Amino acid sequence: MKENIYNIRLLRVFVAVVRNKGFSAAQQDLNMSTPAISGYMSQLEAQLGMQLCSRGRSGFSLTSKGQLIYDEAQNLLNQIDGFENYVLELKGELRGTISVGILDSMITDKQVNIVDLLGNFASKHPKVHVNLKVLSPFELQREVLEGKSDLAIGSLPTKMSGLKYIDLYIEQHWLYCSDRHPLSRELQKAPEKIRQHALVKRGYWSNAEVARHGFKECSATIDSMEAELILVLCGSYIGYLPDHLAQQWEQQGRLIKLLPDHFGYQAEFSLIMKNGRTREPLIQAFRNEMTELYDKEVG
Repeated sequence: MKENIYNIRLLRVFVAVVRNKGFSAAQQDLNMSTPAISGYMSQLEAQLGMQLCSRGRSGFSLTSKGQLIYDEAQNLLNQIDGFENYVLELKGELRGTISVGILDSMITDKQVNIVDLLGNFASKHPKVHVNLKVLSPFELQREVLEGKSDLAIGSLPTKMSGLKYIDLYIEQHWLYCSDRHPLSRELQKAPEKIRQHALVKRGYWSNAEVARHGFKECSATIDSMEAELILVLCGSYIGYLPDHLAQQWEQQGRLIKLLPDHFGYQAEFSLIMKNGRTREPLIQAFRNEMTELYDKEVG
């Protein structure tokens, strides 16, 4: 029976299926066809002597026992991966995959220099496969909490339990309009006048968040900084943008900063990891690279 329970390959297939919420969705992660995945799942269920999931027209779902097996399988696989990486670290080399989540538009942010960070890490650990994901703040935290990402860097206004947050730096946001917007031609830009214009809202902002930034309502919604930049540049909207993203457009006269004494806010960026995983070799190696980049301990 022990040989069946510790068939690690079957457990990895099972965990991937659950994380992707179905057989078809797990094909890319596993590099397998749906029939092959189905065969592995049937084999695992036969070995364990219980049904782990339901699949059909109603969709994919775990049975109650399947949920318990999934939780234990995650713990077991994390321990195995941690042990394997520990052994490799003792031998002086790191292997495996590290999944890193970031927010969009970070490529222009000189405070983090994500290009140098990832480049230096890859140079020092050429046998480590890097999986880089660009996600929303909520998705960054959820992926780390669920184990789909090993760590993430971003501005995370609402924190989740079970995660460790390490402060990194502050990102400045200002309110902008474009040279096509009616406000660009007004010499006197009173706050009350500005608040009457159509604002772009972040998809993860609540109404309370909109009010906190000085507005009662919005006229457009986006899920990335690039999308917001496009809407502001079109001349029909105003919106908050990171100063590093707006810089080149502002220098070209395409973007105009609106009353910085009244409109602006700072976003606190953090490194996030799941509690209990902060000292895993791959994660620690990435943190060491960040420590060199920031010239301070990231831990």
